[in-house]
Amino acid sequence: MNRMDREQAAPVRLFPLGDAAAVVQFGSRIGETARRKVQALIAILEQHPFPGLIEAVPAFVTVTVYYDPMKVADPHTGETWSSHSGHGIRSPFGIVSSLLSRLTASLGSDDEKDVSRIVEIPVCYGGELGPDLQEVAELNGLAPEEVIGIHSQADYRVHMIGFAPGFPYLGGMSERIAAPRRSVPRVNIEAGSVGIGGSQTGIYPIATPGGWRLIGRTPLKLFQPDRAEPSLLRAGDLVRFRPIRYEQYIEWGEDGT
Repeated sequence: MNRMDREQAAPVRLFPLGDAAAVVQFGSRIGETARRKVQALIAILEQHPFPGLIEAVPAFVTVTVYYDPMKVADPHTGETWSSHSGHGIRSPFGIVSSLLSRLTASLGSDDEKDVSRIVEIPVCYGGELGPDLQEVAELNGLAPEEVIGIHSQADYRVHMIGFAPGFPYLGGMSERIAAPRRSVPRVNIEAGSVGIGGSQTGIYPIATPGGWRLIGRTPLKLFQPDRAEPSLLRAGDLVRFRPIRYEQYIEWGEDGT
C-alpha cells in the first residue's frame, strides 16, 4: 500500500466537542487527501444544511460542525429534542453523528474534485516592509534574491483561516527557506505583512502582535469586515505570490483591493 492509498484508507473519526458541536477527523496527516475530503464535506453541508446546523468550520484534517441541540431533528420522525423534552428520541449528537457518518461514507471522487480558486498576492519583499528577509537568507545560506525566488515560485494551499480574522494557514512552502519564529515577538505587525514561521508562510490580515519573520508586505487588504465576504482568502484556495517593486506597492495606495 503506497502513501496515497494509506491516506485514502485512514479511518474517519467522529466525536463530540461539548454539547453543541461534532468533529469529523479525516486521518492525522496534513495533505491533499485530507484537504479534499474536508472541502467536500463543507460543500455538501453548505448545499444541503440539516435542521439546526449553525456553521461548519474547516481545519487541516477536520471539520467542526456546530449545531443548535434544540433544533436538530430526527430524520426518521422529524421530531426535535425539545419537542419531547429529550424523551424517546436520540440525543442531538447521536442524530448529527449518524448524519455525518452517512455523508462521509458517501463521499466519492466526484465530490473531492479540486475546484480551487487561484489568488495572486502582490508582495514587496525586503527593505522596511520585509525587515527579516536578510536574516532568513543567512539562516539558510542563501542570498535574499534566492529567498524571494523560492518563496514566489510555489503555489500555496489555504488549509484554513484562523489565529486572526482572515489569516490564511498556507501549506506548500519549501524547507529551503524555513526559519524559526523570533525569540521575542513583535508588539505590532502591520496588516499585509508576509512572514515565515518554521516551515509555514502566512499573511497578517490585520495589525497584531506576532513572532513570524517578516520578509515582505502586500498592499492588498485581506480582511474587510464591511464586505459580504470579509476575508479575501478562504480554505481551499491556491495562493501565488508575485514580487513587486516598492513604487508599485505605493501606487496601490489606500484602495488595497
